[in-house]
Amino acid sequence: MLSFVNQKGSSTEGIFRKSASIKSCRALQKKLNCGDTVNLNEEPMLVISSVLKDFLQNIQGSIFSSSPYDKWLDVIDQGNEEDTTTATQRQLVQLPRANVIFPQYHFGLFYNIEQPSSSNQMTAYNLSVCITPSMLCLSNSGSSENFTKQVTRSLIFMPCGAESPS
Repeated sequence: MLSFVNQKGSSTEGIFRKSASIKSCRALQKKLNCGDTVNLNEEPMLVISSVLKDFLQNIQGSIFSSSPYDKWLDVIDQGNEEDTTTATQRQLVQLPRANVIFPQYHFGLFYNIEQPSSSNQMTAYNLSVCITPSMLCLSNSGSSENFTKQVTRSLIFMPCGAESPS
């Protein structure tokens, strides 16, 4: 599904921002959960992207792990890009390998979707606002508005020059 969205999703206006029919999303989720063969070419892209976003949101503890949540937010306060990149790499080393590889594919997807932002309206900022809350677990402190601002800045900076740990 991730590969399909990567190949065909960049031409969809408002992908990850616009909502799809709840009924259609549930039907696709049911097919996927039952192991049924699904022809994604027959599904609306907004349904596919909504199901993918929902999947991200429901990963227990989130992709970036809820325990060091505040440390992820501290990454953005490093001052300059080099320090931010170094802090990001330090955080990535603490994650399970799958939690590093999986987001790399997502950042590639987001990059490919952002490239035609003049036609699909999905700038890096818009993508970060729509996706970040699905990738980071909300801590108990702070307001939802503050959370959105912080994680938006985090998602914008995290992929910048950050390489996967060896």
